[in-house]
Parts: sequence; structure tokens; C-alpha cells
Amino acid sequence: MEETYNLSAIGRAYSYNYLIYQSGEIHDVVIGPLIPNTIYYYRCGSNSDRVFSFKTPPAQFPIKFVVVGDLGQTGWTATTLNHIAALNYDVMLLPGDLAYANSFGQIVEPLESRRPWMVTQGNHEIEYIPILYPESFAAYNARWHMPFEESGSTSNLYYSFEVAGVHVIMLGSYTKFGRESDQYKWLQYDLAKVDRNRTPWLIVFVHAPWYTKNIDHQLEFASVGMKYAMEDLIYKARVDVVFAGHIHSYERFNRAYVEKANKCGPVHITIGDGGNREGLTSNYIYPQRDISLFREASFGHGGFVVVNETHASWSWHRNQDDEFVIADNVWLKSLSSNPACAVETRKKG
Repeated sequence: MEETYNLSAIGRAYSYNYLIYQSGEIHDVVIGPLIPNTIYYYRCGSNSDRVFSFKTPPAQFPIKFVVVGDLGQTGWTATTLNHIAALNYDVMLLPGDLAYANSFGQIVEPLESRRPWMVTQGNHEIEYIPILYPESFAAYNARWHMPFEESGSTSNLYYSFEVAGVHVIMLGSYTKFGRESDQYKWLQYDLAKVDRNRTPWLIVFVHAPWYTKNIDHQLEFASVGMKYAMEDLIYKARVDVVFAGHIHSYERFNRAYVEKANKCGPVHITIGDGGNREGLTSNYIYPQRDISLFREASFGHGGFVVVNETHASWSWHRNQDDEFVIADNVWLKSLSSNPACAVETRKKG
């Protein structure tokens, strides 16, 4: 029996070039509104015989996120994606360094076509070459159109969105972030409009980690400069978790602010170990400081399950375990539910 498709949407087609490279046609279409927690079947183009299915996220708790950074396209990438494919997750969140170019779209299509993938850019998305190619992030902006306009941002490199009681902010580590920059002013604006009654959870993504005790990438401007410019904003807004990539290993910190444990600061988690081509970064700074609670140089992915308004579970899974093993796990309580970390909230009306 032939399937019936009673909804349709028309998008746009375009291409881009980089030096001598000319992309094929890229098709971009916005669909919706869609019913939450529903499976939709769709085709791309009326003449296509390929049928995909896509599940929308829930409108209420619980919601299951998968978090993985520096995915690349190696054998470890394939293992990471196979582990993720076995999960019943709702949304994929990636803190940069997605493709490492080549055939990344074909590799991730089986997963990306089924669930929302929300991403920010990393250093491997930079294409800037002085004089020869002054425009950066051309491929990223062409292939990963994020909903920046809807969040009041003027750049695809930083934006926010809300899903099932969680406000997610994606920041750009490699675009201007100083206190006079558009990104900084947008972050001020976005944090000011967060309603913790409607979205009690607030999480942020960057590529270059603000907190790391790995020897690799120490004192990079994208890390320390952005931290110096924006940490106060993040802290005063009572952000719950800051996720990062870039460092090719896993590390979880205590709640912290200005390099010290702070019960009202965010938990910092580095998870740049999806499966990159440069290998793992296993050299850590010793002795291990008290705010660095767990670290390991292994490939893997993370799961962030927001159970309700007050509690969420974070877990990290190593690729090399023969069976599905949780190597690190912690329960987190939202700062919006902690009276000692009260922040002004806004009610609609």
C-alpha cells in the first residue's frame, strides 16, 4: 500500500565554495509546528523513494540528552555512534569539532535523520586563511543552520533554545566574546529573559573548556579569554552545567567559580572524546585538585537525563568496555531549586 503524506514544506537550495572546493546542492527546510513526543515519517523531495523517521522531543520532563564532542570520523567514531544508536534518547548535543570534513554527513545520517542534533562550532570548523579566504565557518554555517534568529542572535555561531523545561545556550569559542562584542551582549540579553519557573534547568555549551587539568590546550585564549569575559555572567545566572569539548579526554569538575569549589557555580564537564583523528590526550596535571573529581583519557559519550524540575542524572560511557558500562555517574540538583543560590526569576504575564 502506498504511503500518504499529508504535510509538506518548501525550503531553499544553495551551495558554497572554499578555495577550489565547490559543494553540492544543500537543501534547508524548516518544518513544523510538530507534536511533541511523536514519530513522523518523511521524504526529502517528492521523487525520492527513501523514507526516514524522526521523533520529536517531549514537551515535559523527563528528557534524555546525549552529549558528545570532537566526533570526527574514525573507528572510534563508529563505536561511539553505535553505542548512541542503541539508546532511546531525545536530543543530541555537540560542543564543536563535528566533521573533520570529508564524508561526515553520510556517516551521521542514520542517527541525525531520526533525532534533533543541536551543535556549536569548534576549531575544526574554522576555515579562515588571511587574504585567500577571509570568511570563516562557511561550511558550518551552510550545513548546520541552527535556530539563532529565533533566540534573538545575529549569528549562527551562538544561539539558544528551550526544550522540555531546559534552556540550552550554545556559545562560539572562536568568534568575538569580549565585553563589547555582539556575542557577550546577546548572552546578557538571553540570560536576562530566562524564566526558571518555565525552564528550571539552564545549561551552556562551549568548545574550548574554561576548566581543565589536562596539559593539552592550557592557556589558550579561546578558553581563558572567554572564561575571563563571561564567567561572571554564567555564575550570576546560576547556570547548572557547562559542557565543553576540545580536550580529547573526559573530565568532570565540582561546582566551581574562579577556580574554587562553589555550591552556586556550574558543574564543568569536558567531553571532547567522541572519536577524533588526533588521538587521546592522556597527560594530566598532578596532583589532582579537589575540584577535578573524575578524569580519564578514553573515547566515549555522555548521557544527561533531566528527570524533573530538581534532579538530573549525568553518566559517561567508555567505548572500550565490551559491555555497556557507566564509568562515571552523578546526580545533580538544579540551582533554581537551591534557596542558597536564589536568582531572580520572571513569571509570564
